[in-house]
Amino acid sequence: MIAHNEILDLLKSTESYRVERTTSTGNMDKFCEAICAFSNDMPGSRKNGYLIIGANDDGSLAGMKVDDALLKKISGIRSDGNILPLPTMSVDRFSYPEGDLLVAEVRPSDLPPVRYRGRAFIRIGPRRDIATEAEERILAERRCSFMATFDATPCLNAKIEDLDVDYIQSSYLPKIFDAETIADDARDIKEQLASIHLFDRDNDCPTYAGIILFGTNPKYFLMGDYVQFVRFAGKDKGGEILNERQFEGPLYRMLPALESFVKDAIITQRPVPESLFRERTVWNYPEGAIRELVMNACMHRDYQSNMPIRLYQFDDYIEIMNAGGLYGEARPENFPSVNDYRNPLVAEAMKVGKYVNKFNRGVTRVQEMLKDNGNPSAEFDVNTITAFRVKVSATTEADLSAGHKSGTSQGTSQDSRTIEEKIIEFCKEPRTLAEITAYCGFQDKRKFRERYLNPILGTRIQMTIPDKPTSRFQKYTTIGL
Repeated sequence: MIAHNEILDLLKSTESYRVERTTSTGNMDKFCEAICAFSNDMPGSRKNGYLIIGANDDGSLAGMKVDDALLKKISGIRSDGNILPLPTMSVDRFSYPEGDLLVAEVRPSDLPPVRYRGRAFIRIGPRRDIATEAEERILAERRCSFMATFDATPCLNAKIEDLDVDYIQSSYLPKIFDAETIADDARDIKEQLASIHLFDRDNDCPTYAGIILFGTNPKYFLMGDYVQFVRFAGKDKGGEILNERQFEGPLYRMLPALESFVKDAIITQRPVPESLFRERTVWNYPEGAIRELVMNACMHRDYQSNMPIRLYQFDDYIEIMNAGGLYGEARPENFPSVNDYRNPLVAEAMKVGKYVNKFNRGVTRVQEMLKDNGNPSAEFDVNTITAFRVKVSATTEADLSAGHKSGTSQGTSQDSRTIEEKIIEFCKEPRTLAEITAYCGFQDKRKFRERYLNPILGTRIQMTIPDKPTSRFQKYTTIGL
């Protein structure tokens, strides 16, 4: 509430859009309209408005006596249901030698337009009026801008020391800005982090995105911020627990650990006989599909929930469940065609780190990779409000047999070598993308490059014309030959 000595200065203030003075005590409509107008804050000042009862238009005190009945009557405006959304306000009595003042201090609403009995009132200088359609549209747009996602809100209990600033400066910022821009930036670290929404200047604390991505101990502030892996014996949670592990910490450390774990502990391969003298290697799950689903769970989860991401493995399927159902524009009837981001700052940082691409093709790619590997399609449960669940079944002999006979299981090689091994062997001599695709038994060059060639590009395979990646003369060759 405003201080006692500030009231007299406010009575003489030239900021007329913030103050309404009156000597009336019985015109409730007038009071409600004034409170509604201050809540809408049409000038966009984000400053509190004041309804002052007991003052004349020139700012002098009228000698009024404010009793408890008047205090209760004005205080009751907040919750009588006539002003919606409910205003944020406080009411108090101030006594001076010249008389009493009743002051209602009204905070600008984060959810405009605010209406009194269905009409939106605004302040235009010293005058109060009904908002036009154009003005209501401005207020509605302002409402959208005020509705920050959770990851953009300040983590009020945190300090700059709760972020791994050294990593941000040495590894993350260089991925966003070029070296010259970073060298020319003379701002302090708080200002730099605020520019990428990892720090809140107004509250002098990191945002939740900063804590989730780069916090030294995110679980201290977000109890459910970890991934729980459990390997059950059998086909349900009643089986014996064969393995259990928790992944926690900032995403910049957790995500690489999850990638390695999926590859080394979940994905297995085995030889399957094709004939008396030949066998081929198959995998229980395509690594890329499980990785995609785990990354999406980390990106889209509701970080306000105490429920961890659950990665449960059974004998013949994997179940991934994270807090938070479909968000925003995404609904059961349009999933997976329409996507939305519950944590846009987290999603953008994961894109910078190349963990996701934000092309809204994740689910489609997962289903394609499962099909190529001989797995049944993933089952997505999108009808729950508070959680998102996906079930991925392992390959079975029946699936492999059906896929081999129909020719749909392109992802399984025709000999004991993996696709990666075939590419590396074939590219000992420079080869075009078309030649590599055909050699590995595929038809779609774009999909083949995306799934199999790009993951080893730069580590096992290199371009012959790296400066022109899209050149029609481009070829690929094995590194180190």
